Amino acid sequence: MAKANNNKPRVKVKFLNLLLVLLGADLILLFAPFNGWIGWISFLVSDEVSWAALVVGIVLIALGFRGLYEKVS
Repeated sequence: MAKANNNKPRVKVKFLNLLLVLLGADLILLFAPFNGWIGWISFLVSDEVSWAALVVGIVLIALGFRGLYEKVS
């Protein structure tokens, strides 16, 4: 029997970047204006806070995905 060549490079997931992605997704899901779990209750959270949390969540997701995977030799 011949061995199968696995030419795929191995990758390592960075834990801190994974946490950044999860935190950004949680911020978006909770505080999204008009659709978020907390953002739809207008008297609990103002519109400025919900829009700021949405922008911060998008930035955290972008930063987390930027360095999420690292090649391992």
